[in-house]
Amino acid sequence: MESSVAPSQAMVADVFARACTSRSTFEDIAGKWPSLILIALGEGPQRFGALRDRVDGVSERMLSQSLRTLERDGMITRTVHAEVPPRVDYALTALGGQVATRLRDLADVLEAAVPVVTEARARYDA
Repeated sequence: MESSVAPSQAMVADVFARACTSRSTFEDIAGKWPSLILIALGEGPQRFGALRDRVDGVSERMLSQSLRTLERDGMITRTVHAEVPPRVDYALTALGGQVATRLRDLADVLEAAVPVVTEARARYDA
C-alpha cells in the first residue's frame, strides 16, 4: 500500500531556503570567478595557467580557491598526471557541463546586450 505522505521540508530542495544544499551550491557558482571558470572549462579541459590566462583578471589565489570549491561541489574534476614537471588538468563533470552551458547562454545574452546596457547606464547616470 502506497503512502500519500508528502516529503518533509528537509527532503525538498529549495534554492530560497537558507539551509538547502542547492542554495550554498548556487552561491558557490554564482560568483564572478567560478562562473567564468565554468564557462572557460566549457571550451574543454584546461591547465591552471591556461585558465588563468583565459579568465582575465583572476589572481592565482582566487583561481585556486574557486577551483577547489568547484571540485568540492562536483562541478569539475582535477586530474594529476605523473609527469615531470607534474601536469594538472581541470575538466567539467556532467553536472558542471550542464551548469556551464546555461552560464554560457547567459553570457551570450549579456554580450549581445552590451549596446542596450551601455545606453541604459548612460541614461541612468545622466
